[in-house]
Amino acid sequence: MVWPKLRPAFLPRAWLLLWLATAALAAPALGQILLGEEARFRDAQQWSRVFDDPLRDRWQKPAQVIRALELKPGSRVADIGSATGYFAVRLARAVPKGRVFGVDIEPEMVRFLAERGKKEGLGNLTSIAGAPDDPKLPEAVDVMVLVDAYHHLSDRVGYLSKLRRYLRPGGRVAIIDHIDTPGGTLRSKRIAPRRIKDELRRAGYVVWREHAFLPMQYFVIFKPAPRKRAREIE
Repeated sequence: MVWPKLRPAFLPRAWLLLWLATAALAAPALGQILLGEEARFRDAQQWSRVFDDPLRDRWQKPAQVIRALELKPGSRVADIGSATGYFAVRLARAVPKGRVFGVDIEPEMVRFLAERGKKEGLGNLTSIAGAPDDPKLPEAVDVMVLVDAYHHLSDRVGYLSKLRRYLRPGGRVAIIDHIDTPGGTLRSKRIAPRRIKDELRRAGYVVWREHAFLPMQYFVIFKPAPRKRAREIE
């Protein structure tokens, strides 16, 4: 797919409209989760004007999302789909004694986030070059966050099954993705919450928390099923 070249002056004020019109493609996680040649983001600086526009805070509610994750100061967190770091930098500030890994498969996004972390003095933030089928985390984490990334995964059950080995005891996986709004574009890309729950069940998870405060997204947190139940699911 060839993306139109957006004028920098246009990006900030058109952010909300752009998101609503192309949410299935132009998502914060797009840079690292899209597979193959579906899209490429070579100008991270330009796309940061979209992904990190302050207007996004109005409906993304990042502070409320982070509170809902119930992190501790020393928690280890992976942002699977970090792109330019909208959530990654906020997570790093939320766990000053912990670690945050921003994972992306787009080299330009990986470089951009690494530089951003240095500029903002976030020594606990590490930018990771992941693979389409493996986040390649250097260590296990307490929480994984996938924001508008889940529907881009090719083998969702397989990917989430693999994530279990990267979770510390008591670890959780939070999935935030767009609801299927009437008239929305690329509706085939949307995945109903019930389907996500079924796929996570097949991957060996159970629902831990479910939140309804995001106006345009659903937000479900999963945890690995007890070993006996996981075997029954498999």
